[in-house]
Amino acid sequence: MASKTNMGNFLEDFRLDQEIRHATPRTVGWGDVALYTALYGSRFPVPSADSFSRKLGLKRAPVDDLLTFHVVFGKTVPDISLNAVANLGYAECRWLSPVYPGDSLSAVSRIIGIKENSNRKSGVVYVRSQGYKDGDELVLDYVRWVMVRKRDENAPLAAERVPQPASAVRADQLRIPAGMDFTQYDWTLAGSPHGWEDYAVGEKIDHVDGMTIEEAEHQLATRLYQNTAKVHFDQYRANQANNGQGRRLIYGGHIISLARSLSFNGLGNGAFVAAINGGRHVNPTQAGHTVYAWSEILDKARVDGRGDVGALRVRTVALKDRPAEGFPDKDAEGKYLENVVLDLDYWVLMPRK
Repeated sequence: MASKTNMGNFLEDFRLDQEIRHATPRTVGWGDVALYTALYGSRFPVPSADSFSRKLGLKRAPVDDLLTFHVVFGKTVPDISLNAVANLGYAECRWLSPVYPGDSLSAVSRIIGIKENSNRKSGVVYVRSQGYKDGDELVLDYVRWVMVRKRDENAPLAAERVPQPASAVRADQLRIPAGMDFTQYDWTLAGSPHGWEDYAVGEKIDHVDGMTIEEAEHQLATRLYQNTAKVHFDQYRANQANNGQGRRLIYGGHIISLARSLSFNGLGNGAFVAAINGGRHVNPTQAGHTVYAWSEILDKARVDGRGDVGALRVRTVALKDRPAEGFPDKDAEGKYLENVVLDLDYWVLMPRK
């Protein structure tokens, strides 16, 4: 009799151009929003208050952009990364429409690349995933690649291909929410006086604050997104795999949200994350580590026909157990320092004065 339980897909189970419609649509509610705030302490004003958002032309406060990302991402895990060694990176990620409490999110993915590692024990799966609200409105589109175990080291792969995602999302591909008008932006209530004009390409910002990750916290966050990847939850298996010394890995998206929240101190008017150009989880993070962050302004872009909003291309580097003073990054040979856990390149929309 066939097993009724889902063991997840291993590397040899994937096929190029395979399309997967992921299970369990999820309605995002006010409780999700409150819990997300409790987990990360985000203070960006647009997703924090209906009154603030309505003055900008939105019907109410939208869900935090990264909460949308995590829920969509979580839908894909049982089919894509249940047997992951680690999530490796992101590209071509765009937010296309705001999500509001009461909207239901679902996800569809297509396998765009597969490559076996030389050890034949694992390989990399490249996938384009799309998130929809209420069944048919596209709200999120992104590429990620993840290292996945093989079930059988001797199993051949049907075919291999390594895609080449775009190095960056073009500024003219960024989507501004329909009806959004930043001319009524309240700089006092936003908590930061700095607008798009106040930032210079090459400028670096130490976000100063740190946040320690608690064991229960990161697991609560990951369950909130219905992310079922074993490496985040199963301490017994972690011990078995590492001679009794294993630690559960923190979901990489948890680090992204921590870094984004920490970036408020210095980038407080980065109202929306509009796109992720690329990102790497450089080193693992476990409970007990304290996360710090610094950012560099990589580029600035005007928005055609708009004088009220511009785009900043930002690189945010997150660190574990090392403050961001001095902007720790790579060594003289170009290798990341062991404290670096995240290197994220993304666009934010910011009001102009």
